[in-house]
Amino acid sequence: MSRQNASDPPESTSRPSAGGPAMSFPPPIREAVTAVASPQGPASRDDSIVLVGLMGAGKTTIGRRIATRLGMPFIDADVEIERAAGCSIADIFAQYGEAEFRKGEHRVIRRILDGPPVVLATGGGAFMDPMTRAIIRDRATSVWLRCPLPVLVRRVQGRGHRPLLNAGNPRDILAQLMDVRHPTYAEADITVDCGEESVEQSAATVINALALGRQPRLVPVTLDRWRYDVTIGEDLLRHAGTLLSPVLPQKRVVVITDSTVESLHLPRLLQGLAQVGIEARTIVVPPGEGSKTLAEYERVTGAVLEMGVERGTTIIALGGGVVGDLAGFVAATTMRGLPFVQIPTTLLSQVDSSVGGKTGINTPFGKNLLGAFHQPLAVLADTTTLATLPPREIRAGYAEIVKAGLIGDAALFEWCENHGQAVLDGDADIQAEAVRRACAFKAAVVGDDEREERKSDGRALLNLGHTFGHALEAELGYDGRLLHGEAVSIGLRLAFLTSERMGFCDSADVERVTAHLERLGMPVHLRDLPQAFSAERLLAHMQRDKKMRDGRLSFVLVRGIGQAFTCRDVPDSLVREILLAEGCAA
Repeated sequence: MSRQNASDPPESTSRPSAGGPAMSFPPPIREAVTAVASPQGPASRDDSIVLVGLMGAGKTTIGRRIATRLGMPFIDADVEIERAAGCSIADIFAQYGEAEFRKGEHRVIRRILDGPPVVLATGGGAFMDPMTRAIIRDRATSVWLRCPLPVLVRRVQGRGHRPLLNAGNPRDILAQLMDVRHPTYAEADITVDCGEESVEQSAATVINALALGRQPRLVPVTLDRWRYDVTIGEDLLRHAGTLLSPVLPQKRVVVITDSTVESLHLPRLLQGLAQVGIEARTIVVPPGEGSKTLAEYERVTGAVLEMGVERGTTIIALGGGVVGDLAGFVAATTMRGLPFVQIPTTLLSQVDSSVGGKTGINTPFGKNLLGAFHQPLAVLADTTTLATLPPREIRAGYAEIVKAGLIGDAALFEWCENHGQAVLDGDADIQAEAVRRACAFKAAVVGDDEREERKSDGRALLNLGHTFGHALEAELGYDGRLLHGEAVSIGLRLAFLTSERMGFCDSADVERVTAHLERLGMPVHLRDLPQAFSAERLLAHMQRDKKMRDGRLSFVLVRGIGQAFTCRDVPDSLVREILLAEGCAA
């Protein structure tokens, strides 16, 4: 992937034309995510903040602004060195050489960091000294201000007090210094890309990076003609503006959310967007599958057009899978395609529906029968939102994580057996790792078969458990009595049971999957549901499923855990027999 500084203007985000040549990609969001803290955690008011980087990066001017905003003293190490020596840095170099200068520099920086917390701007070579670097690492949070070469050259022109620049062409000298120093600067706790933006903007980026704390996990999604990153971490909503600025074609967005999520999470998102000057308008829909209708789609698209959107206006989906599917379909079809960002707030949407570009709405004939493939510019999975979910919603999302392991990653299923309870109990780090693992698996599958065009296997494998699950949802009218993840949980066991009955997998596999789901309180059997079902009606729903090929049902079956495959040779009579044995009426 190409890399781009967060301060650079975004690359074109034109959508690829169907069947046409590769178009320009959106810049990867990872360039903004580099501006986050290392796993040691964020700086607090009890820590000094030390700015490192090449001459001309703006350490002094940006440092002063950071200090003002945080209410901390600011110190320029070079000024302190000159005060202590009683002469200029150029004179120190000329009389004593660089080695002696570095010793004195180390003593001054050590003395400063022994005192109260400050914002400290260091000289370009300070961080290169191992002893100075160790002191900074031990007593402060270091921030590397990374700046493009052309900007540095322009800023240092005419500065004769820079001893290292007096030996030749400044551009050549700076380029050589980059080669030597950048690998060491990369050891800083935080990296922030700075360029043409204002001092105020650069200071805000550093402060946001300090506030973000633990570095988010990144999962790249790479397709033939599109690519984006899934960013997974805590409190991403509050910093959404910083994270999304590199990928948005313009600073105008329309946020589509539901009334439940509106009260829980919308204010933080709007605050995060406003911090970097992104203009946001909001459309609110009712919660639940009832919003995935033609009527609601017509209302929302009408509202979007009434706002006077342009081709560069981005649609942001803030919510669960329903909001993501609806908002994505609105983005895919309005003005023949608007840019789109997914901000999923449920575990189910974070691990499944937000990744891969499937959008759509329901019809009386089945789920998602009107839809389009429309890949997002980025996905922000803020794991902080999971703390607001009831246990039932967490369990529903967990089913999709288990599904990923059962399809093609036996190690992931084993990880689920060891950590599944921690996911359900709300362990934030374990939840984030679960989201990362599930998204990484889905990204690999989608990257290999983006539009589900393979006649067998490929992306269709992601439907493990869905033929049964969708039939159950359709029979209940998508009215919320059965969540999608709950339907999938039951469907997973039925898919394994069907595989066993057809001789593809051992009964031990069925028992292992069933035992894991039961141990975590997941719905597993049709008898776990308070409703009674008709085998014939469920079969009728399956026969209207969009996965039908040549009038035949298409199932995803397994040859064992992590060994899924597509199969069109499942007799209706066997499916009926299994449903009847599970307690369905004839």
